[in-house]
Amino acid sequence: MGQIQISGVPQKDTPACRCAPMAVPSHGAPAPAAHAATPVTPNFSFETRALHADGHNKPLNAHAWPIFQTSTFMFDSPDHGADLFAGRTEGHIYSRVGNPTVEAFERIMANLEEGAGAVAFGSGLAAVTGCTLPFLRKDDPIILGDTMYGPSLSLVCNYYTRWGITPVIVDTSDVHKVEQALRENPKTKMIYLESPANPTNKISDIQAISERAHAVGALVAVDSTFVTPYFQRPLCLGADIVLHSVTKYLNGHGDVVGGVAVAKSADNFKIIKTWRKDTGAIMSPLDAFLVMRGLRTLSIRMEQLNKNALVVARWLRAHPDVETVMHPSFEDFPNHDIAVRQMTGFGSTFSFTLKAGFAAAKALLENVHIMVVAVSLGGVDTLIEHPASMTHCGVPEDLMRQQGLTPSLVRISVGLENPDEIIADLAHAFEAIKKN
Repeated sequence: MGQIQISGVPQKDTPACRCAPMAVPSHGAPAPAAHAATPVTPNFSFETRALHADGHNKPLNAHAWPIFQTSTFMFDSPDHGADLFAGRTEGHIYSRVGNPTVEAFERIMANLEEGAGAVAFGSGLAAVTGCTLPFLRKDDPIILGDTMYGPSLSLVCNYYTRWGITPVIVDTSDVHKVEQALRENPKTKMIYLESPANPTNKISDIQAISERAHAVGALVAVDSTFVTPYFQRPLCLGADIVLHSVTKYLNGHGDVVGGVAVAKSADNFKIIKTWRKDTGAIMSPLDAFLVMRGLRTLSIRMEQLNKNALVVARWLRAHPDVETVMHPSFEDFPNHDIAVRQMTGFGSTFSFTLKAGFAAAKALLENVHIMVVAVSLGGVDTLIEHPASMTHCGVPEDLMRQQGLTPSLVRISVGLENPDEIIADLAHAFEAIKKN
Protein backbone atom coordinates (compact mmCIF):
# COMPACT_ATOMS: atom_id res chain seq x y z
CA MET A 1 0.00 0.00 0.00
CA GLY A 2 3.02 2.33 0.26
CA GLN A 3 2.04 5.70 1.69
CA ILE A 4 -1.62 5.35 0.82
CA GLN A 5 -4.01 6.46 3.54
CA ILE A 6 -7.54 5.15 3.55
CA SER A 7 -8.70 7.34 6.41
CA GLY A 8 -8.89 11.08 5.77
CA VAL A 9 -7.40 13.01 2.88
CA PRO A 10 -3.62 13.28 3.19
CA GLN A 11 -2.08 16.24 1.39
CA LYS A 12 1.33 14.73 0.73
CA ASP A 13 0.22 12.16 -1.85
CA THR A 14 -1.49 14.74 -4.06
CA PRO A 15 0.68 17.84 -4.56
CA ALA A 16 -0.99 20.96 -3.24
CA CYS A 17 -2.46 23.31 -5.79
CA ARG A 18 -3.64 26.77 -4.86
CA CYS A 19 -5.65 27.99 -7.84
CA ALA A 20 -8.61 29.90 -6.42
CA PRO A 21 -11.95 28.98 -8.05
CA MET A 22 -13.20 31.58 -10.50
CA ALA A 23 -15.95 33.76 -9.08
CA VAL A 24 -19.24 33.24 -10.89
CA PRO A 25 -21.63 36.23 -10.89
CA SER A 26 -25.23 35.61 -9.95
CA HIS A 27 -27.31 38.61 -11.03
CA GLY A 28 -30.94 37.64 -11.20
CA ALA A 29 -30.85 35.70 -7.92
CA PRO A 30 -32.24 37.44 -4.82
CA ALA A 31 -28.75 38.04 -3.42
CA PRO A 32 -26.15 38.80 -6.12
CA ALA A 33 -22.39 39.19 -6.04
CA ALA A 34 -21.75 37.94 -2.52
CA HIS A 35 -22.66 34.40 -3.58
CA ALA A 36 -19.63 34.16 -5.81
CA ALA A 37 -17.21 34.74 -2.97
CA THR A 38 -16.48 31.90 -0.57
CA PRO A 39 -14.28 31.93 2.51
CA VAL A 40 -13.60 28.21 2.09
CA THR A 41 -10.21 27.98 0.37
CA PRO A 42 -8.14 24.87 -0.50
CA ASN A 43 -6.42 25.36 2.87
CA PHE A 44 -9.50 23.86 4.49
CA SER A 45 -10.05 20.11 4.55
CA PHE A 46 -11.85 18.39 1.69
CA GLU A 47 -14.73 17.50 3.99
CA THR A 48 -15.30 21.12 5.01
CA ARG A 49 -15.00 22.41 1.47
CA ALA A 50 -17.55 19.89 0.19
CA LEU A 51 -20.04 21.29 2.70
CA HIS A 52 -19.31 25.00 2.52
CA ALA A 53 -17.67 25.91 -0.80
CA ASP A 54 -20.97 27.18 -2.20
CA GLY A 55 -20.90 29.91 0.47
CA HIS A 56 -23.23 30.80 3.34
CA ASN A 57 -24.86 33.85 1.78
CA LYS A 58 -27.59 31.94 -0.03
CA PRO A 59 -30.77 33.50 -1.44
CA LEU A 60 -33.38 34.32 1.22
CA ASN A 61 -31.00 32.90 3.88
CA ALA A 62 -31.73 29.37 2.68
CA HIS A 63 -29.63 26.63 4.24
CA ALA A 64 -29.60 24.56 1.03
CA TRP A 65 -29.26 26.19 -2.36
CA PRO A 66 -32.73 26.72 -3.87
CA ILE A 67 -33.64 25.09 -7.16
CA PHE A 68 -33.98 27.95 -9.65
CA GLN A 69 -36.47 26.16 -11.88
CA THR A 70 -36.79 28.99 -14.38
CA SER A 71 -36.02 29.22 -18.05
CA THR A 72 -35.43 32.95 -18.18
CA PHE A 73 -34.53 35.88 -15.92
CA MET A 74 -36.05 39.37 -15.75
CA PHE A 75 -34.07 42.46 -16.73
CA ASP A 76 -34.20 45.69 -14.77
CA SER A 77 -34.57 47.67 -18.00
CA PRO A 78 -33.97 47.37 -21.75
CA ASP A 79 -30.51 48.83 -21.22
CA HIS A 80 -29.77 46.24 -18.54
CA GLY A 81 -30.78 43.45 -20.92
CA ALA A 82 -28.62 44.91 -23.67
CA ASP A 83 -25.65 45.21 -21.30
CA LEU A 84 -26.02 41.57 -20.23
CA PHE A 85 -26.08 40.32 -23.81
CA ALA A 86 -23.15 42.53 -24.76
CA GLY A 87 -21.12 41.32 -21.80
CA ARG A 88 -20.83 44.79 -20.31
CA THR A 89 -22.35 43.61 -17.04
CA GLU A 90 -22.60 40.28 -15.31
CA GLY A 91 -25.76 38.39 -14.46
CA HIS A 92 -28.27 35.81 -15.60
CA ILE A 93 -30.08 35.84 -18.91
CA TYR A 94 -31.41 32.39 -19.69
CA SER A 95 -30.89 29.00 -18.01
CA ARG A 96 -29.22 27.52 -21.08
CA VAL A 97 -26.47 30.09 -20.54
CA GLY A 98 -26.26 29.92 -16.76
CA ASN A 99 -28.40 29.13 -13.75
CA PRO A 100 -27.77 29.99 -10.07
CA THR A 101 -28.30 26.42 -8.83
CA VAL A 102 -25.98 25.00 -11.46
CA GLU A 103 -23.38 27.66 -10.69
CA ALA A 104 -23.47 26.81 -6.98
CA PHE A 105 -22.57 23.21 -7.86
CA GLU A 106 -19.86 24.46 -10.21
CA ARG A 107 -18.30 26.57 -7.47
CA ILE A 108 -18.05 23.54 -5.21
CA MET A 109 -16.45 21.42 -7.94
CA ALA A 110 -13.94 24.12 -8.88
CA ASN A 111 -13.00 24.35 -5.21
CA LEU A 112 -12.69 20.59 -4.67
CA GLU A 113 -10.59 20.08 -7.80
CA GLU A 114 -8.65 23.32 -7.15
CA GLY A 115 -9.31 24.67 -10.62
CA ALA A 116 -10.12 28.05 -12.13
CA GLY A 117 -13.69 27.13 -12.96
CA ALA A 118 -16.11 24.24 -13.49
CA VAL A 119 -18.69 23.68 -16.21
CA ALA A 120 -21.64 21.35 -15.53
CA PHE A 121 -23.18 19.33 -18.36
CA GLY A 122 -26.34 17.33 -18.89
CA SER A 123 -24.42 14.04 -19.10
CA GLY A 124 -20.94 12.65 -18.65
CA LEU A 125 -20.59 12.18 -22.39
CA ALA A 126 -21.55 15.81 -22.96
CA ALA A 127 -18.68 16.72 -20.63
CA VAL A 128 -16.32 14.53 -22.68
CA THR A 129 -17.38 16.39 -25.82
CA GLY A 130 -17.22 19.78 -24.13
CA CYS A 131 -13.66 19.40 -22.87
CA THR A 132 -12.21 17.95 -26.08
CA LEU A 133 -13.91 19.21 -29.25
CA PRO A 134 -13.60 22.97 -28.54
CA PHE A 135 -9.80 22.57 -28.51
CA LEU A 136 -9.53 20.57 -31.74
CA ARG A 137 -9.55 21.52 -35.41
CA LYS A 138 -9.36 19.68 -38.71
CA ASP A 139 -6.13 17.64 -39.04
CA ASP A 140 -5.43 17.83 -35.31
CA PRO A 141 -4.39 14.54 -33.69
CA ILE A 142 -5.80 13.61 -30.27
CA ILE A 143 -4.06 10.89 -28.30
CA LEU A 144 -6.52 8.62 -26.51
CA GLY A 145 -5.88 6.12 -23.77
CA ASP A 146 -6.54 2.64 -25.14
CA THR A 147 -8.81 1.75 -22.20
CA MET A 148 -11.86 3.87 -21.54
CA TYR A 149 -15.62 4.00 -21.39
CA GLY A 150 -16.97 2.54 -24.62
CA PRO A 151 -19.16 5.48 -25.72
CA SER A 152 -16.26 7.94 -25.18
CA LEU A 153 -14.14 5.91 -27.56
CA SER A 154 -17.03 5.61 -30.02
CA LEU A 155 -17.61 9.37 -29.94
CA VAL A 156 -14.07 10.20 -31.00
CA CYS A 157 -13.49 7.34 -33.42
CA ASN A 158 -16.88 7.47 -35.16
CA TYR A 159 -17.66 11.19 -35.17
CA TYR A 160 -14.53 13.27 -34.64
CA THR A 161 -12.96 11.50 -37.59
CA ARG A 162 -15.75 12.86 -39.83
CA TRP A 163 -14.42 16.34 -39.10
CA GLY A 164 -10.82 15.46 -39.90
CA ILE A 165 -9.66 14.95 -36.30
CA THR A 166 -7.26 12.03 -35.98
CA PRO A 167 -7.53 9.72 -32.95
CA VAL A 168 -4.26 8.07 -31.95
CA ILE A 169 -4.94 5.21 -29.54
CA VAL A 170 -2.08 4.58 -27.11
CA ASP A 171 -1.47 2.54 -23.98
CA THR A 172 -1.10 5.57 -21.72
CA SER A 173 -0.02 3.39 -18.80
CA ASP A 174 3.36 3.26 -20.57
CA VAL A 175 4.90 6.75 -20.65
CA HIS A 176 7.41 5.65 -23.31
CA LYS A 177 4.54 4.81 -25.66
CA VAL A 178 3.06 8.24 -25.03
CA GLU A 179 6.42 9.82 -25.86
CA GLN A 180 6.61 7.81 -29.08
CA ALA A 181 3.08 8.85 -30.07
CA LEU A 182 3.96 12.51 -29.49
CA ARG A 183 7.09 12.17 -31.66
CA GLU A 184 5.09 10.54 -34.44
CA ASN A 185 2.27 13.10 -34.14
CA PRO A 186 4.01 16.40 -33.37
CA LYS A 187 0.83 18.42 -34.00
CA THR A 188 -1.04 16.66 -31.20
CA LYS A 189 -3.35 19.13 -29.46
CA MET A 190 -4.63 16.98 -26.61
CA ILE A 191 -4.10 13.77 -24.67
CA TYR A 192 -7.33 12.38 -23.28
CA LEU A 193 -7.22 9.50 -20.82
CA GLU A 194 -8.95 7.82 -17.93
CA SER A 195 -7.06 6.95 -14.76
CA PRO A 196 -8.15 4.66 -13.28
CA ALA A 197 -9.58 3.48 -16.59
CA ASN A 198 -12.93 1.83 -17.16
CA PRO A 199 -13.29 -1.14 -16.69
CA THR A 200 -9.80 -2.55 -15.94
CA ASN A 201 -8.54 0.19 -13.59
CA LYS A 202 -5.49 0.78 -15.80
CA ILE A 203 -3.33 3.47 -14.18
CA SER A 204 -1.56 6.22 -16.13
CA ASP A 205 1.11 8.52 -14.70
CA ILE A 206 -0.74 11.84 -14.94
CA GLN A 207 2.21 13.97 -13.88
CA ALA A 208 4.68 12.41 -16.31
CA ILE A 209 2.23 12.50 -19.21
CA SER A 210 1.33 16.14 -18.49
CA GLU A 211 5.00 17.15 -18.51
CA ARG A 212 5.55 15.52 -21.89
CA ALA A 213 2.35 16.90 -23.37
CA HIS A 214 3.09 20.45 -22.26
CA ALA A 215 6.58 20.24 -23.75
CA VAL A 216 4.97 20.04 -27.20
CA GLY A 217 2.07 22.41 -26.48
CA ALA A 218 -0.63 19.77 -25.98
CA LEU A 219 -3.34 19.80 -23.32
CA VAL A 220 -4.12 16.89 -21.01
CA ALA A 221 -7.69 15.97 -20.02
CA VAL A 222 -8.27 13.27 -17.42
CA ASP A 223 -11.49 11.44 -16.69
CA SER A 224 -11.24 10.85 -12.93
CA THR A 225 -14.74 9.46 -12.41
CA PHE A 226 -13.60 6.22 -10.73
CA VAL A 227 -11.99 7.94 -7.73
CA THR A 228 -13.45 11.50 -7.51
CA PRO A 229 -11.47 14.49 -6.21
CA TYR A 230 -11.60 12.90 -2.76
CA PHE A 231 -8.95 10.36 -3.80
CA GLN A 232 -7.26 12.07 -6.77
CA ARG A 233 -6.83 15.61 -8.09
CA PRO A 234 -5.40 15.54 -11.63
CA LEU A 235 -5.06 19.33 -11.92
CA CYS A 236 -2.62 19.26 -9.02
CA LEU A 237 -0.67 16.58 -10.89
CA GLY A 238 -0.31 18.78 -13.98
CA ALA A 239 -3.41 18.02 -16.06
CA ASP A 240 -5.24 20.90 -17.72
CA ILE A 241 -8.79 19.57 -17.43
CA VAL A 242 -10.42 17.00 -15.18
CA LEU A 243 -13.87 15.62 -15.85
CA HIS A 244 -16.37 13.37 -14.14
CA SER A 245 -19.56 11.60 -14.90
CA VAL A 246 -21.44 13.02 -11.91
CA THR A 247 -23.98 10.26 -12.48
CA LYS A 248 -21.56 8.07 -10.55
CA TYR A 249 -19.86 8.77 -7.21
CA LEU A 250 -20.36 12.53 -7.02
CA ASN A 251 -24.13 12.17 -6.94
CA GLY A 252 -23.93 8.67 -5.53
CA HIS A 253 -27.61 7.77 -5.41
CA GLY A 254 -28.42 6.63 -8.94
CA ASP A 255 -30.98 9.36 -9.64
CA VAL A 256 -29.01 11.86 -11.76
CA VAL A 257 -27.42 11.89 -15.20
CA GLY A 258 -24.79 14.59 -15.55
CA GLY A 259 -21.17 15.53 -16.14
CA VAL A 260 -18.71 18.21 -15.10
CA ALA A 261 -15.40 19.51 -16.43
CA VAL A 262 -13.01 21.58 -14.32
CA ALA A 263 -10.27 23.62 -16.00
CA LYS A 264 -7.00 24.62 -14.41
CA SER A 265 -6.79 27.90 -16.30
CA ALA A 266 -9.36 30.67 -16.64
CA ASP A 267 -8.87 30.72 -20.42
CA ASN A 268 -9.73 27.05 -20.85
CA PHE A 269 -12.66 27.41 -18.46
CA LYS A 270 -14.09 30.16 -20.68
CA ILE A 271 -13.61 28.05 -23.84
CA ILE A 272 -15.49 25.11 -22.32
CA LYS A 273 -18.24 27.30 -20.90
CA THR A 274 -18.76 29.04 -24.25
CA TRP A 275 -18.98 25.65 -25.96
CA ARG A 276 -21.66 24.56 -23.51
CA LYS A 277 -23.64 27.77 -24.10
CA ASP A 278 -23.51 27.34 -27.87
CA THR A 279 -24.45 23.64 -27.79
CA GLY A 280 -27.11 23.85 -25.09
CA ALA A 281 -25.59 21.07 -22.99
CA ILE A 282 -26.07 22.58 -19.52
CA MET A 283 -27.05 20.48 -16.51
CA SER A 284 -30.59 20.99 -15.21
CA PRO A 285 -31.14 22.89 -11.95
CA LEU A 286 -32.77 19.87 -10.30
CA ASP A 287 -29.82 17.62 -11.17
CA ALA A 288 -27.38 20.24 -9.86
CA PHE A 289 -29.34 20.38 -6.59
CA LEU A 290 -29.27 16.58 -6.25
CA VAL A 291 -25.53 16.38 -6.96
CA MET A 292 -24.83 19.08 -4.36
CA ARG A 293 -26.78 16.96 -1.90
CA GLY A 294 -24.66 13.97 -2.84
CA LEU A 295 -21.43 15.92 -2.41
CA ARG A 296 -22.30 16.57 1.22
CA THR A 297 -21.67 12.91 2.01
CA LEU A 298 -18.99 12.22 -0.61
CA SER A 299 -16.09 11.89 1.82
CA ILE A 300 -17.75 9.40 4.15
CA ARG A 301 -19.22 7.44 1.23
CA MET A 302 -15.85 7.17 -0.51
CA GLU A 303 -14.16 6.03 2.69
CA GLN A 304 -16.63 3.22 3.30
CA LEU A 305 -16.98 2.24 -0.36
CA ASN A 306 -13.21 1.99 -0.63
CA LYS A 307 -13.00 -0.23 2.46
CA ASN A 308 -15.85 -2.47 1.32
CA ALA A 309 -14.32 -2.92 -2.14
CA LEU A 310 -10.95 -3.91 -0.66
CA VAL A 311 -12.64 -6.65 1.38
CA VAL A 312 -14.53 -7.98 -1.65
CA ALA A 313 -11.51 -7.74 -3.96
CA ARG A 314 -9.32 -9.72 -1.56
CA TRP A 315 -11.98 -12.43 -1.24
CA LEU A 316 -12.34 -12.71 -5.01
CA ARG A 317 -8.56 -12.88 -5.44
CA ALA A 318 -8.48 -15.94 -3.19
CA HIS A 319 -11.40 -17.69 -4.92
CA PRO A 320 -10.37 -20.75 -6.98
CA ASP A 321 -12.72 -19.92 -9.86
CA VAL A 322 -11.37 -16.39 -10.32
CA GLU A 323 -8.44 -15.89 -12.68
CA THR A 324 -7.58 -12.19 -12.17
CA VAL A 325 -8.78 -9.34 -9.97
CA MET A 326 -8.03 -5.91 -11.44
CA HIS A 327 -7.72 -3.78 -8.32
CA PRO A 328 -4.90 -1.21 -7.97
CA SER A 329 -4.40 -1.99 -4.27
CA PHE A 330 -2.57 -5.21 -5.08
CA GLU A 331 1.20 -4.77 -5.24
CA ASP A 332 1.44 -6.86 -8.42
CA PHE A 333 -1.13 -4.70 -10.22
CA PRO A 334 0.53 -2.83 -13.13
CA ASN A 335 1.61 0.67 -12.06
CA HIS A 336 0.63 0.03 -8.44
CA ASP A 337 3.46 2.33 -7.37
CA ILE A 338 2.02 5.15 -9.49
CA ALA A 339 -1.46 4.52 -8.10
CA VAL A 340 -0.34 4.95 -4.49
CA ARG A 341 1.65 8.04 -5.44
CA GLN A 342 -1.13 9.93 -7.20
CA MET A 343 -4.19 8.60 -5.37
CA THR A 344 -5.12 8.41 -1.71
CA GLY A 345 -7.65 5.61 -2.23
CA PHE A 346 -8.95 3.29 -4.94
CA GLY A 347 -12.70 3.84 -5.13
CA SER A 348 -14.98 0.82 -5.24
CA THR A 349 -15.22 -0.20 -8.90
CA PHE A 350 -13.03 -2.96 -10.30
CA SER A 351 -13.18 -5.95 -12.64
CA PHE A 352 -12.34 -9.62 -12.37
CA THR A 353 -12.13 -12.50 -14.82
CA LEU A 354 -13.41 -16.03 -14.41
CA LYS A 355 -11.41 -19.12 -15.36
CA ALA A 356 -14.42 -20.79 -16.98
CA GLY A 357 -14.99 -17.99 -19.49
CA PHE A 358 -18.09 -16.21 -20.74
CA ALA A 359 -20.58 -18.89 -19.72
CA ALA A 360 -19.45 -18.62 -16.11
CA ALA A 361 -19.55 -14.81 -16.21
CA LYS A 362 -23.10 -14.87 -17.55
CA ALA A 363 -24.19 -17.48 -14.99
CA LEU A 364 -22.66 -15.43 -12.17
CA LEU A 365 -24.80 -12.43 -13.09
CA GLU A 366 -27.86 -14.66 -13.36
CA ASN A 367 -27.44 -15.97 -9.82
CA VAL A 368 -26.77 -12.91 -7.68
CA HIS A 369 -29.56 -11.73 -5.40
CA ILE A 370 -28.40 -8.77 -3.33
CA MET A 371 -26.33 -7.20 -6.08
CA VAL A 372 -28.13 -5.46 -8.92
CA VAL A 373 -27.36 -6.37 -12.52
CA ALA A 374 -27.13 -2.92 -14.07
CA VAL A 375 -24.66 -0.57 -15.72
CA SER A 376 -23.37 2.61 -14.06
CA LEU A 377 -21.32 2.64 -10.87
CA GLY A 378 -20.49 4.61 -7.76
CA GLY A 379 -23.88 4.36 -6.07
CA VAL A 380 -24.79 3.33 -2.57
CA ASP A 381 -25.75 -0.20 -3.62
CA THR A 382 -23.65 -2.81 -5.41
CA LEU A 383 -23.99 -3.02 -9.20
CA ILE A 384 -22.53 -5.76 -11.37
CA GLU A 385 -22.35 -5.98 -15.16
CA HIS A 386 -20.64 -7.63 -18.14
CA PRO A 387 -18.67 -4.94 -20.04
CA ALA A 388 -18.03 -6.91 -23.25
CA SER A 389 -21.75 -7.27 -23.92
CA MET A 390 -22.97 -4.11 -22.17
CA THR A 391 -21.02 -0.88 -21.48
CA HIS A 392 -18.15 -1.64 -23.86
CA CYS A 393 -19.96 -3.61 -26.57
CA GLY A 394 -19.16 -0.89 -29.13
CA VAL A 395 -15.39 -1.25 -28.70
CA PRO A 396 -13.77 -3.06 -31.68
CA GLU A 397 -12.76 -6.63 -30.86
CA ASP A 398 -9.04 -6.06 -31.49
CA LEU A 399 -9.05 -3.12 -29.09
CA MET A 400 -11.00 -5.16 -26.55
CA ARG A 401 -8.24 -7.74 -26.62
CA GLN A 402 -5.60 -5.00 -26.27
CA GLN A 403 -7.45 -3.65 -23.24
CA GLY A 404 -7.74 -7.07 -21.65
CA LEU A 405 -11.49 -6.76 -21.92
CA THR A 406 -12.31 -10.43 -22.38
CA PRO A 407 -15.70 -12.22 -22.46
CA SER A 408 -14.91 -13.63 -18.99
CA LEU A 409 -14.54 -10.17 -17.43
CA VAL A 410 -17.10 -8.91 -14.92
CA ARG A 411 -17.20 -5.37 -13.51
CA ILE A 412 -18.45 -4.75 -10.00
CA SER A 413 -19.17 -1.46 -8.25
CA VAL A 414 -19.20 -2.33 -4.57
CA GLY A 415 -21.78 -0.46 -2.51
CA LEU A 416 -22.48 0.27 1.13
CA GLU A 417 -24.02 -3.07 2.00
CA ASN A 418 -22.29 -5.16 4.64
CA PRO A 419 -19.27 -6.51 2.70
CA ASP A 420 -19.71 -9.96 4.25
CA GLU A 421 -23.17 -10.12 2.71
CA ILE A 422 -21.85 -9.03 -0.68
CA ILE A 423 -19.32 -11.84 -0.43
CA ALA A 424 -22.04 -14.30 0.60
CA ASP A 425 -24.04 -13.28 -2.47
CA LEU A 426 -21.02 -13.90 -4.71
CA ALA A 427 -20.30 -17.22 -2.99
CA HIS A 428 -23.89 -18.33 -3.58
CA ALA A 429 -23.62 -17.39 -7.26
CA PHE A 430 -20.36 -19.32 -7.66
CA GLU A 431 -21.99 -22.39 -6.08
CA ALA A 432 -24.97 -22.08 -8.42
CA ILE A 433 -22.60 -22.06 -11.41
CA LYS A 434 -21.07 -25.36 -10.28
CA LYS A 435 -24.50 -26.97 -9.89
CA ASN A 436 -25.38 -26.02 -13.44
